[in-house]
Amino acid sequence: MDFVDSGLYRDITGFAHDTPPWVQHTAEIGTEAGLLVFVALFVAGWWRARHAGTRAFAIAALAPVATAVAYVCSEMLKSGVTQERPCRAVGGAAPSLAACPPHGDWSFPSNHATIAGASALALVLVRRALVWLTVPLALLMAFSRVFVGVHYPHDVAAGLLLGAVVAFVAVRLATGPAVRLAGTMRASSAPAVRWFTGPGPEPRSAGRRVPPHATHRRR
Repeated sequence: MDFVDSGLYRDITGFAHDTPPWVQHTAEIGTEAGLLVFVALFVAGWWRARHAGTRAFAIAALAPVATAVAYVCSEMLKSGVTQERPCRAVGGAAPSLAACPPHGDWSFPSNHATIAGASALALVLVRRALVWLTVPLALLMAFSRVFVGVHYPHDVAAGLLLGAVVAFVAVRLATGPAVRLAGTMRASSAPAVRWFTGPGPEPRSAGRRVPPHATHRRR
């Protein structure tokens, strides 16, 4: 079956086969390794948020959960659409660099792109400055799925959008309950729970106030 972007798929996979072998190998490894980079960023965000306010910690803890919700939504949509992989369906295309998934492992939307979009958006909610890292990484991951030949361009575009929307909605809806839960956990007497949530921000030293009359010289 040919889609509107099947020609673009042929162009990208053809270009992929013209690239040097080290580029192809890097793409094959990177298309999966990008997920590990997001995992590392989630862990770093959680660790940093242990010394932040309760709301900041709650959002950092919700980020991977929202990404998991986006993945489940992607799987449900994939099972309903049942679109065949382009590496099997598109005639005249170069062979995929990565092994073509078996029949029944459907193509639309891309799970990798969904996870990438959700992770990028959720991490930006944790810390806005991460936008310069997470968005390019998500786009690169999504493109790599087409580059190695296992997805159409529309698969990854839909995955990025789905992941970002689901993650945003999930974090926004769950922030209130998560803040209350985090506050309760930080007040817990269980050492493991308090270690997980962290101590929160260090209290600022108030300093000694000098009474106003003390600044006046005695006459």
